[in-house]
Amino acid sequence: MNVKNTEKAAGKAKIIVEVEKAEFDAALTKAYNKSRKDIFVPGFRKGKAPRKVVEGMYGAKVFYEDAVNEIFPEVYEKAIVAQEIKAVGTPYVSNLEDGEDGGVVLTVETDLYPEVTLGDYKGLEVPKSEVNVTDEEVEAEIDRMAERNSRIETVERPAQEGDTVILDFEGFDNGVPFEGGKAEGYSLKLGSHSFVPGFEEALVGLSAGDEKDVDVTFPENYTPELAGKPVVFKCKIHEVKETQMPEKDDEFAKDVSEFDTLDALRADIRAKRENERREAVERAFESAAVEKAAANMTCEIPASMIEEQVDKNLEQFAYQLQMNGMKLEDYAKMMGGDMNAMRNSMRPMAETTVRNNVLLAAVVEAEGLTATDEEVAEEVKRLAEQYSMEEDKVRAAVSDEALKADLATRKAVKLITESAVATALPKAEEAEASKTEE
Repeated sequence: MNVKNTEKAAGKAKIIVEVEKAEFDAALTKAYNKSRKDIFVPGFRKGKAPRKVVEGMYGAKVFYEDAVNEIFPEVYEKAIVAQEIKAVGTPYVSNLEDGEDGGVVLTVETDLYPEVTLGDYKGLEVPKSEVNVTDEEVEAEIDRMAERNSRIETVERPAQEGDTVILDFEGFDNGVPFEGGKAEGYSLKLGSHSFVPGFEEALVGLSAGDEKDVDVTFPENYTPELAGKPVVFKCKIHEVKETQMPEKDDEFAKDVSEFDTLDALRADIRAKRENERREAVERAFESAAVEKAAANMTCEIPASMIEEQVDKNLEQFAYQLQMNGMKLEDYAKMMGGDMNAMRNSMRPMAETTVRNNVLLAAVVEAEGLTATDEEVAEEVKRLAEQYSMEEDKVRAAVSDEALKADLATRKAVKLITESAVATALPKAEEAEASKTEE
């Protein structure tokens, strides 16, 4: 293999590589051997025709494409190493010609890792939320604890919001029952907003034994079969149950916690919420600092890097859905779109991730940040404890080089964040941030 020429322009590289006859002929033989079982030539049993006979019948270059695919990964890797090219994305062969000695000449094109000019990344002014837990939040948690320890008793009265009703129902679309629209002995808490809008409200005021036809319209973002359709649910109430909350006093605190008084329980809830919020605030501040540093750099991100990140994000999301028994394609349909729409929705976040990663890599290089063998050993120990694994299993799963790169990146994040100057968020943004952190 010989690299004849390399051109770099506009974030792309074009590499012209000559593959010698012996190397390409070996690849042709491999391609022939892989496909011969499916080749029929008159006068020969299927799969038994010699390569030269097949080439004579189907053309001298019948195996060229498969042969190029066979040698391409190794040829490409050697070429970019020899030319010290930092490539990204998926390379492709844009031209294939015969070589002078019976070999071939490949023109390979690929995107280049972007050139970066760092802007300001130290001493940045970055908005930061305050760590504040209100009395209302503490009481809301007390209420949730009380609800978890409540009792449900059957009552002989019409249903009210907050009650639980036991009912049978069946849904009809233009008089025809639809799939998934029927249940018997279904337990529904009125006001939980877990059903089609308008359904729960229509059951308020009904008593055990009552029957009612409930007219509702499915939301536009529902499954395609029912989205936007008006339907009728025939309902029959069997029981009305009231949630009886415990008295919130010192005895309640003793029952639900290790504390002897309600005030001590409140103080513990406040402390835990403050710690949680402090961690969330620090994460948000860290992300905002890195994103601001990334916004200050000059860099053209290749589309291929963004698309690769979209692929990774989709793969992770598909795995999460699979854990809940759902396929990615079905989720996309349920949300009223398709895979292209889902890719489009994920692209902005993917671009932010790529820009941040490029920024951090540039800071690592500019600051000469590295990780020592001792730091790697400590990280291996931490991961082993976190995932209940043997340390040698961790080292087998993650290379020292990958761990060193990750540790160096974390140092870059720390450098940017610790040098940043926190500023107050505007009140509207502060309120929104508090909602997000809850």
